[in-house]
Amino acid sequence: MKEQLANYIKSIITVTEEELVVILSYFKSSTAEKNELLVVHGQTNQRSFFVGSGCLRIYFITEDGQEATRYLAFENNFATALCSFISNEPSLEFIQALEPTELLYISSSDFYYLLEVIPAWEKFYRYYLEKAYVNNTNRLMSFLTLDATERYKQLMSINPQIIQRLSNRIVATYLNISQETLSRLKSKRY
Repeated sequence: MKEQLANYIKSIITVTEEELVVILSYFKSSTAEKNELLVVHGQTNQRSFFVGSGCLRIYFITEDGQEATRYLAFENNFATALCSFISNEPSLEFIQALEPTELLYISSSDFYYLLEVIPAWEKFYRYYLEKAYVNNTNRLMSFLTLDATERYKQLMSINPQIIQRLSNRIVATYLNISQETLSRLKSKRY
């Protein structure tokens, strides 16, 4: 799986083989069972996860007690409760494995150490932050400007594996619609 991460890193930044060896040496492997929580609300998140296989979900609980899924990470994606990771404060989010998941993770202290010793890692971090910002902004805009049907159609065109691989309950929390609405949309086969 480290080769998978190496390929991902090399697709984003230019690093020497020596730098890549150093970067990879800070990543540890782990597995998570289906539905296992890797981070819980109130816990300080000190890890960034790279998904080798499976799926991680980042979600929070709304004021009325409902789950709201903020981000889904499948293979070759990173996932972390970023605000907690950066601020070192308790997380307001949960990170959960939705499938049996193989992971690599790096601690925040090691991640920030790499920023000090490998200049190219800053470019990787900037890419990661920019991608997270664009993702979150696009999701927020979709909630404010699109109705349920349009959000569903957008998801089908941008990331259909979410609908194909995950339960209706999870997809509904990602689209911020009811499961009943999702079932109606799926039956129309957009």
